[in-house]
Amino acid sequence: MSERPRNDDAQSDGPDRFDDADDNGAAGAVDEFDEIAAAETGRDPDLAVIEAGSRTLRTQSGPPQGDGVPARPAGPEVERALREVETELAGRWGETKLDPSLVRIEALMDILGQPQRAYPSIHITGTNGKTSTARMIEALLGGFDLRTGRYTSPHVQSVTERISLDGAPIAPERFVETFRDIEPYIQMTDERQGFRLSFFEVLTAMAYAAFADAPVDVAVVEVGMGGTWDATNVIDGSVAVVTPISLDHTDRLGSTPGEIASEKAGIVKKDATVVLAQQPVDAAQVLLKRAVEVDATVAREGMEFGVVSREVAVGGQLLTLRGLGGEYPEIFLPLYGAHQAHNAAVALAAVEAFFGIGSEHARTLDIDVVRAAFAAVVSPGRLEVVRSSPSVVLDAAHNPGGARAAAEAVTEAFGFSRLIGVVGASEGKDVRGLLEAFEPIFTEVVVTRNSSHRALDADELAAVAVEVFGSERVQVEPRLDDALEAAITLAEEEGEFSGAGVLVTGSVITVGEARMLLGRG
Repeated sequence: MSERPRNDDAQSDGPDRFDDADDNGAAGAVDEFDEIAAAETGRDPDLAVIEAGSRTLRTQSGPPQGDGVPARPAGPEVERALREVETELAGRWGETKLDPSLVRIEALMDILGQPQRAYPSIHITGTNGKTSTARMIEALLGGFDLRTGRYTSPHVQSVTERISLDGAPIAPERFVETFRDIEPYIQMTDERQGFRLSFFEVLTAMAYAAFADAPVDVAVVEVGMGGTWDATNVIDGSVAVVTPISLDHTDRLGSTPGEIASEKAGIVKKDATVVLAQQPVDAAQVLLKRAVEVDATVAREGMEFGVVSREVAVGGQLLTLRGLGGEYPEIFLPLYGAHQAHNAAVALAAVEAFFGIGSEHARTLDIDVVRAAFAAVVSPGRLEVVRSSPSVVLDAAHNPGGARAAAEAVTEAFGFSRLIGVVGASEGKDVRGLLEAFEPIFTEVVVTRNSSHRALDADELAAVAVEVFGSERVQVEPRLDDALEAAITLAEEEGEFSGAGVLVTGSVITVGEARMLLGRG
């Protein structure tokens, strides 16, 4: 890794707020972790540094406001400038087209002076749960007074929400300014390469440049697709996180979890710590082999860390998590579902690893800070309730794995007597698998489409839905606004106190547009 200025006084202790591990429980578990995970790896010590001035900068910026989704630009001039940038970005290669090369993004980073080397990073890949996990990691780091930059995709409502500073989406004005600042270098790179930079490559460069300009203390970066050849992979994450791997993008990444893991394992760098969520056996084998090859320390859910207990609570769930340094009881997480509890365990382990806990420190993070951070987590479009009487819930599940997790969570947390589904999917997805996952909980389903050019035709989706649900349970409404109205009408048929609800799902884009139609954007 490249050398960066560091605070030698801070690096020995990491953040101020650690607790000593319990002598009878946590300390013994730490010893077990040391045996299993091979303890000290000699990783770069400045990855646990709080740089001078970061607390002041973060205090000036203030705590993140709202629900994490940006509002519309203030004023017609900013609106117009943002639309111009969006149009320029949209004219490039789409983000769903994967080119197995980092040549273009590396060339741009060279011209920009390697902004991604100006701060340490936590890099996240996997099939499901990446964005929620990234938001949790961001909240925890912010709780310890670190300035954070978060890069996630796709967006729910506005492209600006992909780049966040201190837990809040980048302002439209700053988004435009960042693009215009690096635009000459983008054009220079375009002229020198065989193909122009893609939409996702330009956005990635914008994020890394914005983080360096802020400046941030740590970047939390979610891959766009895969890992090895993803544009984000020009960083050397001190912590690599792999959320659960399942089948998605099989035409590009592979047809088995093991094949997909081979691509995603590329984010695990030499001497890093890799935090693994529970994985299929073939995926776990690939990931562990990669860790051995690059001498990475491994922390595995269910062994070195995990969920000790969870119970449904009003507005979310109450957790006891086992981290790398000990137990963290009475954690309130305002998100629904067992999958979010597991995401929380992964996020906690990632932040502990970032601070050297488990290899350098036998201590836990300050429990009060951890509790406050988790209690403040938001994840728009992930089992988000946006309306009542009847309840309308939004979830961005777009593959069978995500759909199964959402279906289990809805059943556990809401207990609807009757649930109407609104489904709008994208082309190329396993829509049969997605619909089959929801079939047991949907009384009826209204199939529709969103406004994206990648949206699956409503009639084509309906043909699959009829095979899964039967014709009597399927209604087709090509316009999303009509689909929402139809579903709400169906839910209201049993009366205000019947316990009926609506779940909108199938695509992040569908959920984002529904969110706006229902007055939440």
